Amino acid sequence: MSPRTLGITALVLAALASVGYGSQSLTRVWQIKGEVESLERQIVGLRTENAQLHVEVTKLRHDPDALEEVARERLGFVKQGERILKLPPGGK
Repeated sequence: MSPRTLGITALVLAALASVGYGSQSLTRVWQIKGEVESLERQIVGLRTENAQLHVEVTKLRHDPDALEEVARERLGFVKQGERILKLPPGGK
């Protein structure tokens, strides 16, 4: 083989290797881009939830009626002297 043919062959092999490796890299970039978009959507949802929780915390700190509502509904607290009647679920 002549040096020129050997050089061209080496160049072609290098180009093919670069294209093969490059396509794998491009696939990985698209995969990572999808992951980033998914995480950004999760962040938006978590920020919304965080804002709602912040409003609820502020309300519970400053509104006695809201605090009483949570104590009664979520924790089952009752005022002194009150009676709670628990009925079975309605069904036929």
